[in-house]
Amino acid sequence: MVIIRGGKLVDIAGERHGDLVIDGDKIAAATGSTKTIDATGKIVLPGIVDLGVFAVERGASAAGGITRVALMPDQSPVLDDPGLVQRAALAAKPALWVHPLAAATKGLRGEELAEYALMTRAGAKAVATGRSWIADSGVMRRVLAYAGSLGLTVVAHAEDGGLAGTAVATEGETATLYGLPAAPAMAEAMAVARDLALVEETGARLHFRQVTTSRAFDLVRAAKARGLPVTCGIAPTHLLLNDIAVGDYRTFARLSPPLRSDDDRRAAIEALRDGTIDVLCSAHDPRGPEAKRLPFADAEPGASGAETLLTLALGLVRDGVIDLPRLAALTSANPAKLLGVDCGRLETGAPADLVIVDPDKPWRIDGARFASSAGNTPFDGLPVQGKAVRTIKGGRTIFEL
Repeated sequence: MVIIRGGKLVDIAGERHGDLVIDGDKIAAATGSTKTIDATGKIVLPGIVDLGVFAVERGASAAGGITRVALMPDQSPVLDDPGLVQRAALAAKPALWVHPLAAATKGLRGEELAEYALMTRAGAKAVATGRSWIADSGVMRRVLAYAGSLGLTVVAHAEDGGLAGTAVATEGETATLYGLPAAPAMAEAMAVARDLALVEETGARLHFRQVTTSRAFDLVRAAKARGLPVTCGIAPTHLLLNDIAVGDYRTFARLSPPLRSDDDRRAAIEALRDGTIDVLCSAHDPRGPEAKRLPFADAEPGASGAETLLTLALGLVRDGVIDLPRLAALTSANPAKLLGVDCGRLETGAPADLVIVDPDKPWRIDGARFASSAGNTPFDGLPVQGKAVRTIKGGRTIFEL
């Protein structure tokens, strides 16, 4: 047994001080520990369930307090086959649990539905459209109906492909100044509106992996008020940065969806504050220099986010946008519920997946020192406060600072 003493325990149920006992891979009620971990002055949170990563990186995840990841199907090969899903699910155990998201269509081409039932038996926890929007409304309707019949959530990319085209930025002064191919922010709301209409008809559960614009938040907010089974997520990038960050053609700020105007960024903060946003994710998508040291329009979108998610989320707590229990809900309990996995709480019988956080530790984000395979972060050089100092997965310490 291990007992964690002196820390502030925080989960979706609230904050309290007390001891936390680990017996094997579970949180236990009994004492009689053989080892004590001193967490005085620290915060103990449920391990982060990172919904929608594009790469499995055990070291980077552990350093960021992440104990489970939901892997997007955009792999090589695409996760559209039970064997591939099973292999992905087992790839990183026991240090990190991977919950694959089954490809909504074969090859993610947006045409023929993949076989969800078999992939679910192989370990898939949801269905995802990948990096792209499914343009064919008939196909998307069938995706929702099939997934709904199996009780699976569909994780969708919300960007109307007809409007977005090959754009690499959001229309506005910055894109004009730098001559970047740009699409209207409305492309997101158009996609959200269509998919919400299909949810209304099919009754299937739908999660927008990232919503980033004011108009789209209004649509999601209204859909929730009508009782539709819809949720949405966001990454810290779109809460803390606006499109000015792509200035000087900084390819580390080349993201999908692209960074938005400051009006949209502030709308995202409000959506986080009022509960419209359900999930805070890293959108971890490490890209090496061969993909980023290119002209802006040719660079690949994506950022390495696993090691900065928790720290940047703690900044939102300090700013009063959210409180600690809400942070625990956004990063752990809510994504766990969406995936149907048993974790995200600090109570007897729950998996011993924990992160111990020093909320006061100052440090500077340095992509060159990331455990990730690539350090492409738009926050490079930013001084921050708060860091995971120990990550525990299934009762085993997998990271210690």
